[in-house]
Amino acid sequence: MMEAEMDHHLGYEKSERSDSDDYRNGYKEKTVNSSYGSMRIDVPQDRKSTFDPKVVKKRQKNISDIDQKIISMYAKGMTTRQISDTLIDIYGFETSEGFISDVTDKILPQIEDWQNRPLDDVYPVLYIDAIHYSVRDNGAIRKMAAYVILGISCEGKKEVLTIEVGDNESAKYWLAVLNSLKNRGVKDILIICADGLTGIREAIQAAFPKTEYQRCIVHQVRNTLKYVADKDRKAFANDLKTIYNAPNEEQGRANRDRITEKWSEKYPNAMKRWERDWDVITPIFKFSANVRIVIYTTNAIESLNATYRKLNRQRSVFPSDRALLKALYLATFEATKKWSMAIRNWGQVYGELSIMYEDRLPL
Repeated sequence: MMEAEMDHHLGYEKSERSDSDDYRNGYKEKTVNSSYGSMRIDVPQDRKSTFDPKVVKKRQKNISDIDQKIISMYAKGMTTRQISDTLIDIYGFETSEGFISDVTDKILPQIEDWQNRPLDDVYPVLYIDAIHYSVRDNGAIRKMAAYVILGISCEGKKEVLTIEVGDNESAKYWLAVLNSLKNRGVKDILIICADGLTGIREAIQAAFPKTEYQRCIVHQVRNTLKYVADKDRKAFANDLKTIYNAPNEEQGRANRDRITEKWSEKYPNAMKRWERDWDVITPIFKFSANVRIVIYTTNAIESLNATYRKLNRQRSVFPSDRALLKALYLATFEATKKWSMAIRNWGQVYGELSIMYEDRLPL
């Protein structure tokens, strides 16, 4: 943070050339107390001795209330302007929005390390979901998708594997994403649960040919109910439950056809997705109710998305895709720091998956 302050004080970064007669002049060691105990820090110095740090002021010995606050506020979705205003209110010193941005840029190497960290060999279930944001790009505002890939480990614990920001949805794009997971150590995935992302089926077949693609039932239901009037929505939703809760595929298909006929006069297009996507809806029918809940009830990713949607409410437009990635990364850590327990009934679920996918899960 003080390096960023020095950049602003001098008007140029450490690696840049400048005609200024003031320049960096090493560091001065200082001992301070923080929330992590006593530590030594190196305070940047300039040749003219005019640098007056605000983050850790001269003669200040305690930084407990400051050291992680800027990052924490950014993680909670506050904009750079809001953080700047808060620092004035709490600490009494003014910082520019550019300075806040520079401080949070210091986590970019951490993001890169996190995005490239080694992963487990096997993930029984993987979810892929997308949230859309408005991002400023060369003066124009455009929608960009943030694709969140959430895995359930062999211990039944949830883990965000990666976040991909982009707008180029295609088989080639998804193949690159899945190959990056392979390059980080993933050898097998039993089931990938996703919405109808363009090219995802072909990419899965190429990268993980033994993996089953399951259409996300939550999205399937939502996409269907988009066509339905409010007064009919509850009754229609209850009818749809009879499809994905059916005891077997044959009964599920019969219920699908019955619902299509029942609502066809009022909503002729509502059920077309269920007929068109039936082959990627049906994998759930071979599982018990406990396993189905894990596959098609995406509580984990829905709670995560609630955190990500907060970013949309607090920031109507992100200044760049880099700013969006920073916010998503920090929001992810904020949302997942309590993820320590296995999901419910995991022992039973794992046992069933081990039988269904013989010799593919560690015993």
